[in-house]
Amino acid sequence: MNVQAISESDFAAISQFFYAESGIRLGMNKRSLVCGRLAPRLKVLQLENFGAYLRFITTQGNHLERQLAVDLLTTNETYFFREQRHFDFLQELLDQGWPGHIPQIWSAACSSGEEPYSIAMLMAEYFGDKLWQVDASDLSNRMLATAAQGLYPLSRAREVPSSLLRKYCLKGLGQFDGYLLVDDCLRQRLSLHAHNLMEPVRRKKKYDLIFLRNVLIYFDAAGKKTIINHLLEVLQPDGFLFVGHSESLNGITDALVSVRPAVYRLAQA
Repeated sequence: MNVQAISESDFAAISQFFYAESGIRLGMNKRSLVCGRLAPRLKVLQLENFGAYLRFITTQGNHLERQLAVDLLTTNETYFFREQRHFDFLQELLDQGWPGHIPQIWSAACSSGEEPYSIAMLMAEYFGDKLWQVDASDLSNRMLATAAQGLYPLSRAREVPSSLLRKYCLKGLGQFDGYLLVDDCLRQRLSLHAHNLMEPVRRKKKYDLIFLRNVLIYFDAAGKKTIINHLLEVLQPDGFLFVGHSESLNGITDALVSVRPAVYRLAQA
């Protein structure tokens, strides 16, 4: 069966579905992305067009395919120690003894796991065998499964300091040549769970630092405000929020003040 290019009406309907599920708006420039990622599912299910696929995933009883569609449409692009300046700042904070206890850190859109593993490497350097963990969440169960496995192409480790690479990563051999496996000592330190940023945070834990990088750019102003308000509920009074270097909270909230590029802290009352 040859799957035709997605029609404008089907794209609009799928875009509306995805916005309702994730809060992310898909612009018309994403038509080829939607077509490329969902077309293989149409072939597997022997559906003639994208409209039929949308009817299928919104039919009661097809929740697994519905979740898969959301997973496939979620943009995931990351690598270890991406935006190095944030990790440099985290090291500065830890050198200063911040926050006076083992910090609670949440990677709130962890994608395939490279970000929380980068955090975990630094935590392991400072806190060793003490009781610590890094919470990590994502909308995509597929990405969370990749994070739990901890197996990555070596190309994604190009920014990892050589000392940390040798200490916390195993080089693949044979069929895994060209890959690395994050050491089990770090994989056990990640607490992975599914979470939709548009929904309130159910955990009662308060965080000293939340990573929310390169995510807000996919949401409209209302979505950004909803997400930030949810995060403020679980951020410590002296806590930090990291966003992507191409992102800003201007006009989104007055509760956070910029302290460095893409680094915010709760404003003093």
